[in-house]
Amino acid sequence: MLPQELIRKKRDGGRLDDSEIDALVAGIADGKGLADAQVGALAMALFLVGMDTGERVALTRAMTRSGDVLSWASENLPGPVVDKHSTGGIGDKVSLMLAPWVAACGGFVPMISGRGLGHTGGTLDKLESVPGYDAKPDNARFRRTVREIGCAIIGQTGNLAPADKRLYAIRDVTATVESVGLITASILSKKLAAGLDALVMDVKFGSGAFMAEYPRAEELARSIVEVANGAGLRTRALLTDMDSPLGTTAGNALEVREAIAYLTGTREARLDACTRALAVEMLDLSGLAPRADAGARLDAALATGAAAERFARMVAALGGPADLVDRPDRYLPTAPIMRAVAAPRAGFVSRIATRAVGIAVLELGGGRSDPAAAIDHAVGFAQVAPLGAEVGPDRPLAVMHARDEATAARAARTLAAAYTLADAPPPVPPVVREALGA
Repeated sequence: MLPQELIRKKRDGGRLDDSEIDALVAGIADGKGLADAQVGALAMALFLVGMDTGERVALTRAMTRSGDVLSWASENLPGPVVDKHSTGGIGDKVSLMLAPWVAACGGFVPMISGRGLGHTGGTLDKLESVPGYDAKPDNARFRRTVREIGCAIIGQTGNLAPADKRLYAIRDVTATVESVGLITASILSKKLAAGLDALVMDVKFGSGAFMAEYPRAEELARSIVEVANGAGLRTRALLTDMDSPLGTTAGNALEVREAIAYLTGTREARLDACTRALAVEMLDLSGLAPRADAGARLDAALATGAAAERFARMVAALGGPADLVDRPDRYLPTAPIMRAVAAPRAGFVSRIATRAVGIAVLELGGGRSDPAAAIDHAVGFAQVAPLGAEVGPDRPLAVMHARDEATAARAARTLAAAYTLADAPPPVPPVVREALGA
């Protein structure tokens, strides 16, 4: 089958069958069957014409099979293999608490996470603020950690869905990233390759999300649920609000500190609502506990310290300090400048341009301006004022952690400009808007 003829077929509105999609994905994966120009042309055809559910399922399965596919059958695990994936947001440290929390309830969570993308922070970047933490362990160490502790949060291995890796790189430079069908296949090919029994998706909408408009986020959530279940992976999606940062921190080491505080007893309301809702769905969907009983089981895992213990053991098993939970300040980096970002006047936070909060973290050096850039794990914002908060002379917008005066001044201006104040408290929407899937 000539690639150019298949590209032409799709460009002209045709439907690609499974064998045609298999051939195209094989050519993408081997680096020889399709030239970069052809991959770009295919991506544009798929972007403009779209794919039906059957095509999305076929593309997802083909990209899954393009590399290693994990199986946990040989481990004889006494519980389900379950995971969660977020489309990204500001202050989203949910994975750090969720994986050990579900593990403490009997699940096994092989969480393959990513780095920061654009204005959003990445789970791996947060964990790499922990000295010694190995985000890319060999397969034996990864499997042993999941088997013995119940969870491991690591990065994508080199041969996990390699067709997606090449296709995404080309989409990134051909203005085809925003295709719902291609996003669906990209996310799910890696999750299917991880050998999961169940998956819960956190699809974010709002000013800090990639899919800022709710209808687009809902379209993506429905696509992921339909395709995942069509490919044999039980999946449910929550649509969650990102018009305000999650929790009280934004920045890598600061978010690890907040995650530890969460596991040991200090929980900001919106972060707790989001994390708890996802945890309930993971327990229900995987068969660990029905919704009616899941909350009590989760509460027990926090109250007894079992969830915090799983996090501590995971960090130690992957090379970090064994006493991180007990003494986080001994290990996590700190920035030399700590300064309040003052509110321009007294009032209530009525709107946050949440994406700008992420940009302010980037300006401090807490994210990447290009793929090769180093990250300053110490910088960011703490005590971030959420939507509806009262601010004024005694309550700043945030406390900034910065490396130098120049970046501090620039980031403070960006953060301050992100906030709109009102004389009365505004209505604050719930963090979870809708749940999709059986």
